Amino acid sequence: MENPVTLLKIKAVMPTSSGSAIFLGSDRKVFVIYVDQGMGSILEHAINGVQNVRPQSHDLMISLLDGMGAEVERVIINDVAESTFYARLVISMDNELGHKIVEVDARPSDSIAMALLTSKPIYASQNVLDAVDDMSGLLEKILNQTEGGESPV
Repeated sequence: MENPVTLLKIKAVMPTSSGSAIFLGSDRKVFVIYVDQGMGSILEHAINGVQNVRPQSHDLMISLLDGMGAEVERVIINDVAESTFYARLVISMDNELGHKIVEVDARPSDSIAMALLTSKPIYASQNVLDAVDDMSGLLEKILNQTEGGESPV
């Protein structure tokens, strides 16, 4: 059974009382994934191109992939159940045996960070988009309340 995917953009990363809200979406729908404050900061740094003095965990994972001749190809947020999102980190590698693609189960926040740091696309499966509420109106309302309607991303 085929499950089509939709390309996502990070629309905003905003602080909440208990962490950060990541607004992801397409032209048709926006949804939110809530993460802890540390992960929100990592994502904001990745979006804004802020370099850390020392490598963080996501930098280490990317260096390990580079060392093995592999790279992040894409991220797919593939499921949501009881407000918990699931993702697949798709990694590709060429070696003497040919082209190999491996999908790894990962937290969406970690996957998104790796996609941002490597400039790779983020997708959501259709079943995720069907299951989540559209937060476009809420995001627009929040952005209109911020200075000049500028996106905090």
